[in-house]
Amino acid sequence: MALLEVRDLRVTFGGLHAVDGLSTSVREGQIKGIIGPNGAGKTTLFNAIAGIQKLSAGAIELEGVRIESLRPFQRARLGLARTFQNLQIFPELSLVENVMIGCHPGARTGFWTAMLGTTGARREERRIEATAYDKLAMLGMADRAMLPAGNLSFGESKLLEIARALAAEPKILMLDEPIAGVPASEQAPIAKMIRQVNAQGVTVILVEHNMRMVMGLCDEILVLQSGRFLAEGTPAEIASHREVIGAYLGEETADA
Repeated sequence: MALLEVRDLRVTFGGLHAVDGLSTSVREGQIKGIIGPNGAGKTTLFNAIAGIQKLSAGAIELEGVRIESLRPFQRARLGLARTFQNLQIFPELSLVENVMIGCHPGARTGFWTAMLGTTGARREERRIEATAYDKLAMLGMADRAMLPAGNLSFGESKLLEIARALAAEPKILMLDEPIAGVPASEQAPIAKMIRQVNAQGVTVILVEHNMRMVMGLCDEILVLQSGRFLAEGTPAEIASHREVIGAYLGEETADA
């Protein structure tokens, strides 16, 4: 059984079909890439899966459970975490505080318990802080945990955002253009972290325009065009798919 399954998904804005009858699935342990030209519906699909975008029709299942009626925080508690194209970090907060924010979808204490500062709340706060330090250690940033996030380079900020998403211990990590705008010199650590996260058992869904990264990281690639399914397969299959080459990849992949 697929870990995540999307069936006949439709998202319509007025008369525009941003996602039009799309069906796909993601297996546990995969790194699955989603590619397509600008306006193909990639981010709309991401937002629909995460619960940010309301569906016009269709079904989404996580481990066999229908989730399309759930709100984003409820989906996060079930194991979905995502990053965004634009950075969502808090520059005035420390690195560890930024990552701790990501722990709260799975927090075990309620609002009033936390406000009253009970023993359970303090214990939970220590657990969250320890988790945040653990994620920073994955980045090699634990020694800078108390520094403001605003001190980081753009590539490091992208890594911090991924670490925050991982703090909730998700089953599926959804990355929306993780190296967009990142200098070439800072891209390799991001790709390395994605591999490391996946090796630890986290399934990854990746939207990215950098074809070299997609082809090098992904087990399977879904190609969208105008909100519709165009092709799906291994990187080798996609790189040699005539319709994909004509619609999107062109000579870029053929020459790579």
